Amino acid sequence: MKPQEPPESGPAAALEALKQRACESVDLNAARLGALSRDIWSRPELAYAEHQAHDALTRFFSGGDLPGAAWAVQPRYKLGTAFRADWGTAAPQDPLRLAFLCEYDALPGLGHACGHNLIAEVGAAAALALKAALESLAEPAAVQITVLGTPAEEQGGGKIDLIKAGAFDGLDVVFMAHPSQENAAYLPDVAEHDVTVKYYGKASHAAAYPWEGVNALDAAVLAYNNLSVLRQQMKPTWRVHGVIKNGGVKPNIIPSYTELEFYLRAPSRKELSVLTEKVENCFKSAAVATGCKVEIKGGENDYYNVLPNKSLQKIYKENGKKLGIDFISEDAILNGLSGSTDFGNVTFVVPGIHPYFYIGSDALNHTEQYTEAAGSQTAQFYTLRTAKALAMTALDVIFKPGLLEEVRQDFRKVKLKEEEPTNPVEPKKESSVGVVACASH
Repeated sequence: MKPQEPPESGPAAALEALKQRACESVDLNAARLGALSRDIWSRPELAYAEHQAHDALTRFFSGGDLPGAAWAVQPRYKLGTAFRADWGTAAPQDPLRLAFLCEYDALPGLGHACGHNLIAEVGAAAALALKAALESLAEPAAVQITVLGTPAEEQGGGKIDLIKAGAFDGLDVVFMAHPSQENAAYLPDVAEHDVTVKYYGKASHAAAYPWEGVNALDAAVLAYNNLSVLRQQMKPTWRVHGVIKNGGVKPNIIPSYTELEFYLRAPSRKELSVLTEKVENCFKSAAVATGCKVEIKGGENDYYNVLPNKSLQKIYKENGKKLGIDFISEDAILNGLSGSTDFGNVTFVVPGIHPYFYIGSDALNHTEQYTEAAGSQTAQFYTLRTAKALAMTALDVIFKPGLLEEVRQDFRKVKLKEEEPTNPVEPKKESSVGVVACASH
């Protein structure tokens, strides 16, 4: 839990030597890391079904050909396709616990169009690099390195399941990196709430006696249009997008059942709660207008916004620049578009960093072109360079005096600000208008 004393012979020079050793380890293991990434890329699997990727990664860390001492590997760790690999020195004091996260689920119909094979490679490479640097010390540092295999980022939120199961308990700092079109130490990934809406009406012959029916498709269309009208009053940073998954059976049958699926996104959990209430009122009013019954069901796991950690970001950028990484400007970060990730939930329980990295292609994520780029040899240079920057940053956390406490202070301050209650609102007066009240999530 405590920061380590840097090795003697000049703390700054010794730390730079450790960073050099970490980078050499990445280069030494480049072929086997590339093979691991290619194996995962060539056999894409969906959320919670990443059995081959899980087996490939656990074999990788269990293999006797890896340099240095063995890893303690736990397959199927708390989830069927999650894993954990630990390495630690024999130092007597309570160790500092650092974790590198691997993702490896793919997208339906597209394969690894978000480059999660590269996320797995970055996590593995950075962990090996940090281990190699620490093993080169004459006196062991009290550090435990953990690699967590976290499935189901694209759908379901495997990290959230692992948080609930206690997998992140006791960790001090976590690291991972995500492929993109640019290099950024931080992007403001937003909070997300998934919702499934089902309308129940009454079937009838659409030509002979349509008045006997209750049209569930009308409710779905009205809900969709309600949301289109709502967009005028939505903040520019809010997003609502969805599809009608079931719109009826035949044109001559009044649809008795329809189903919609929507994703709601906002920069923070507080704003997401406000947006969710507005959107659910759109769904409920459509039911009132058409006479349908409505069932609104939220996803099991909401994704939280990623909390920034300026101390980690600053050190990561310094290390990245030494390796030739060209980072986008702060203005580009503030004005850029972003998605959502279950890593956001992790940043509410432990300090962490989730930088983005260029992979040698301008293709956009979630496209066929990005799938191709994620499996290319070109991506290997940028992926391994990012792993080096992560390992170097971890070494700074271990050995730079005061940095670990700065990281912890950033975590506490940002989390406290995020969890501050919103301004109290006066209770609403009773209204004679028959509008259904909405419970926000």
